[in-house]
Amino acid sequence: MKKLKPWLSAMRLRTLPLSISGIIIGTCLAAYNGRFNVWVFILATLTTISLQILSNLANDYGDGVRGTDNDDRVGPQRAIQSGEISPEQMFEAIKMNILVVIALTISLVYFAFGHQYFLHALLIIFLGGLSVFAAINYTMGDSPYGYRALGDIFVFIFFGFVSVLGTYLLNIKDIDHIVFLPATALGLLSVAVLNLNNMRDREEDAKVNKITVAVKLGNQGAKNYHYFLIIGAMITSSIFSILYYVEPYNFLFFLSFIPLIFHLRKIQKAETPSDFDGQLKVLALTTFLFSVLLGVGYLLH
Repeated sequence: MKKLKPWLSAMRLRTLPLSISGIIIGTCLAAYNGRFNVWVFILATLTTISLQILSNLANDYGDGVRGTDNDDRVGPQRAIQSGEISPEQMFEAIKMNILVVIALTISLVYFAFGHQYFLHALLIIFLGGLSVFAAINYTMGDSPYGYRALGDIFVFIFFGFVSVLGTYLLNIKDIDHIVFLPATALGLLSVAVLNLNNMRDREEDAKVNKITVAVKLGNQGAKNYHYFLIIGAMITSSIFSILYYVEPYNFLFFLSFIPLIFHLRKIQKAETPSDFDGQLKVLALTTFLFSVLLGVGYLLH
């Protein structure tokens, strides 16, 4: 059990609900339009979880070997930072995880498309490859994009559009205009989670030359950016529910706006890294709740 504990910590299981939020929205909208494949849902969920774990392990490795994770860091201690897992062990785990992602992606494509839809299958495999690249190169490599203030763009694309549109495509075999606004809203909320993490680490990241959007904007600028992301997601999803209104259940996700508003008030008052850290779980779980309520709201009738 002692050997398993640091690995579970390195996988950062608390990030997994956020990672599957796009799968939930894409699946529910596909089911609303008459298509639902249970195997696609299961395999898409497993693939996404594997990609998130890969990203978490790669982040631990990249920040660990660069010395970004140190004793001044706020938040859960990383595995390499603590010395419980060596860089060599972490690198081997990353390679094994990539093999798992490849196997799951191939299985997902087969159960979604069979021997048909060859171009669709190629697109999903290509997106899977890009996802692996994005997961690894956030903090690893000679020029990680997470150190060049590009993480927000990648999170918006992959947690929003790739996740929602990809899941919808796997079920429907086509892309519909109905998915773009929910994908945008989820992308904005996912970036907000990253920004919150970067606001927490802003001062320490600046010391080790890890340039994030929060480092570039400064404390108040990062807060204003955070307000823009959350309020933007609320406005975008509200426009979606109005444009695609069918019945009152479609507004169910408005319930998630309550914790989001309280969260914004907490951020307005936040001053110390621990103030921001305490809101990470709140925002991640609220984003997951938002996705469930938005998706279920189009299934209830």
